[in-house]
Amino acid sequence: MKFVDIDKLVFDKDGLIPAVVQDAYSKKVLTVAYMNRESLEISIRRRLTCFWSRSRKKLWLKGESSGNFQHIVSITADCDMDSLVVEVVKDGPACHLGTDSCFTNAVFENEDAEEFSVDGLYELIAGRKAEPKEGSYTSYLFEKGIDKILKKVGEECTEVVVAGKGGDREETVFEIADLAYHVLVLMAEYGITPDDVRAQLASRHVVDKKVKQEKMR
Repeated sequence: MKFVDIDKLVFDKDGLIPAVVQDAYSKKVLTVAYMNRESLEISIRRRLTCFWSRSRKKLWLKGESSGNFQHIVSITADCDMDSLVVEVVKDGPACHLGTDSCFTNAVFENEDAEEFSVDGLYELIAGRKAEPKEGSYTSYLFEKGIDKILKKVGEECTEVVVAGKGGDREETVFEIADLAYHVLVLMAEYGITPDDVRAQLASRHVVDKKVKQEKMR
C-alpha cells in the first residue's frame, strides 16, 4: 500500500486538520477532533490518538487521564487532503460524558432507510432490559432471568446442529439467526458488549497469525 507523505496534507490557517474518529469494528463515528502536525506525528508514532485541544491550546492524548485510549488501526486522508478519518479500537467510552460515541443526539432519521446492524440490535435488546416493554419477548426473557435465557440459548444451539446436519441451508441460516439473537440477550444480561466479543476475536486472530508464522519457519 502506498502511503501519503504528511507534507502533502493541507492544514488550515491555524495549522489544524479535522480528524473523524471511527470505530474500526462497528464503523460508528465516535468523535470529531483536530490534529496539528505534532499531534499527528505523535499519533502515528505511539499508535494512539493525540489531538490538539483548541480550547486549552495544548496537545491532548486521548485516554491519558481517563484510561480510555484509542488504538489506531489506520489513518486515511480525503481527496482534498484536508481531512482525516482515523479508525481505532477503543478501550472505553469515546465521549467525556461517558457515552460510547459523542454523537448521541438524534436530529433526523429516515425510518424507510434504516439499516440493520448487530450493534443496533444489541442496543435495542439492552433497552428492553433497562426499560421493560409489555408484550415484548425480550423483556419477558429478562424478567424470567438467567436460567430461562441459558435454556433458550441451549435449545437454539441444538436447532442449529439439527438444521446443519440436515443440510438445509435456509433453515440453518434461520436457526443461526435465532441463536445469535438469544446470545445477544445473554450478553446484555451480563453487560457484555459486541465490542467485548470483537476484541476477544481480534486477540485470537493475532495468536493464530503468530502460530502460522512459527509453522512457516
